[in-house]
Amino acid sequence: MPIGHGHNKSSHETYHKRSDQMAFCEISYVILCVKVKDKITTCILDKATLEDKPNESRDIGGGFDITTREASFSCLISIATFSDDYSFTILILYFRVIFVHCRSIYTVMKILLVFLLSAIFAVQAISFFDLVLEEWTTYKLEHSKNYISNAEEKFRMKIYMDNKHKIALHNRKYKLGQVGYKLKMNKFGDMLHYEFAQTMNGFNKSTNLQLRAERQPVGATFIEPANVVLPEFVDWREKGAVTPVKDQKSCGSCWAFSTTGALEGQHFRQTGVLVSLSEQNLIDCSGKYGNNGCQGGLMDQAFQYIKENKGLDTEKSYPYEAERETCKYNPNNSGAYDIGYVDIPEGNEKKLKAAVATVGPVSIAIDASHQSFQFYSEGVYYEPECSSTNLDHGVLIVGYGTDDNGDDYWLVKNSWDTTWGDKGYIKMARNKENHCGVATSASYPLV
Repeated sequence: MPIGHGHNKSSHETYHKRSDQMAFCEISYVILCVKVKDKITTCILDKATLEDKPNESRDIGGGFDITTREASFSCLISIATFSDDYSFTILILYFRVIFVHCRSIYTVMKILLVFLLSAIFAVQAISFFDLVLEEWTTYKLEHSKNYISNAEEKFRMKIYMDNKHKIALHNRKYKLGQVGYKLKMNKFGDMLHYEFAQTMNGFNKSTNLQLRAERQPVGATFIEPANVVLPEFVDWREKGAVTPVKDQKSCGSCWAFSTTGALEGQHFRQTGVLVSLSEQNLIDCSGKYGNNGCQGGLMDQAFQYIKENKGLDTEKSYPYEAERETCKYNPNNSGAYDIGYVDIPEGNEKKLKAAVATVGPVSIAIDASHQSFQFYSEGVYYEPECSSTNLDHGVLIVGYGTDDNGDDYWLVKNSWDTTWGDKGYIKMARNKENHCGVATSASYPLV
């Protein structure tokens, strides 16, 4: 439908003869505006009509003095809002001016022009591009973005605007109840999706297959405890078994963060002490076990390294650098160790639930290759295109539950800082046929 269609003068308006035969003319027209962040840009006159009815005047109720002129905005109608926080809203401003004693069209148009200019200035006629530039500048400052050239910045700004539009389209579906989760802009907003996935998703199921075959690390198989009634809600954060959300930065080391998270939880359960462990230790030192630093790795191989190394240093003694360096493990700074690991039967969400409830946080791998995951904000994440076998990202399940809408979820800790998702966490669909592979490659360390 064309913008402005259907907003002509109301058909129910009536005019009445008056004994004084005062002249009357009405001007009604539509102004198109663009609204950005509650500020209205310069409006464009779309259509104007003029009716000169010298022998008629409108019967206006409420004691209105017909010897003066009436000018009012009748409504602001939102046509298309592309997001909540950054709205490119097209408005129709239906505007009617009524004059009496109209002697000529020339006089009317002069008054109309003055009034129109006043209205435009009153709605803060500022440049649309200036508003976009203002938000882009704020985004760069908020996320400490710097670019090597003006050309690159323009390229990144274009990506940012495209991503804002995609997020807004998704959130419109969320408002309509068509999807169960919401998206938001974050520090990844200036990245093409494929470069984001290549940079951040470092779970490599096929990493160094020959080396893995030669070593053949084998974990124990999880056996569900008998005669145990599992709770309907679990959150290991409430029990003190989960360290704060960390940030892997521009390094595909998700597997290392998933590993330390599971070991931190098991160490806490055994000792009552929560110790943040070193991902950098794993990045630098577990290469011969099939892991490849910032280019990816596997949690089970990391558990095997910790077992044979007889320990893993604390994060405080071996801080994160987001790049692979020379191994500097110091046994005097070891914060925890494991004696092996346990694998959850592949694809079995029932057993995964039992493990999370009775054992603690569990390392898992998922398919996080979709742009919906990149910008997840809140709600229960369900992506119809998600794979249960093509896994590319290591994360940590720290609980499960059911939301107010009756949707079952896994509570998952990510390693992309608290600015991503729901303060660094995501609720992923549970009991949806192993959605995104949550139960395909799940394990935890034995301590």
